[in-house]
Amino acid sequence: MIDNFSNLFDNYLKLTDSEIEFCRPYFELHSAPKNTLIEEENRVPRHLYFITKGFMRLFYYDSNGDEVTTLIVSPNRFVTSFTNFIHEQKSNENLECITNCEFYKIERSKLVELIDKSESFKKLSLSIFEQSVATTQIRVNDFATLTAELRYKKLVEQQPELIQNVPIQYIASYLGIKPQSLSRIRKQMIK
Repeated sequence: MIDNFSNLFDNYLKLTDSEIEFCRPYFELHSAPKNTLIEEENRVPRHLYFITKGFMRLFYYDSNGDEVTTLIVSPNRFVTSFTNFIHEQKSNENLECITNCEFYKIERSKLVELIDKSESFKKLSLSIFEQSVATTQIRVNDFATLTAELRYKKLVEQQPELIQNVPIQYIASYLGIKPQSLSRIRKQMIK
């Protein structure tokens, strides 16, 4: 595992070297193999994760027992079941490694402590949670206004790394369609 902690927050906020060293002890570096459940449904999410390598997804089981993917996260992003994490409520979602993953994690209590001690980390946390809200809002708007084909095209344009690294069944679920429908869309795009 590579310790690239100094680059951890660059997509969110530039921290000084001393701020990075101050918060380093609060984070733990871990790895997990493909298909590992990192957080399970019916439990309160206790950690915020930052993926340094690999891909993760949030998903739940619908009333038919089918998996519904609500978020696919690529490297250099934070992930958790944000609303449940913030409010310390049981989540109906599972967090799973789609590929072999390396990630940092921080316990909620340590995150709160960091926020209390550091104005920069308060800003950073706000940025992380704002991005989560924005991502959710964009997803809701896309489902309301775009066809499945247009949602797929947008995903290909904005996050091509997902198409290359994530199994089609998870992408289809994330787009709200069946894998067979996604296969048809992909074939039509090639023509």
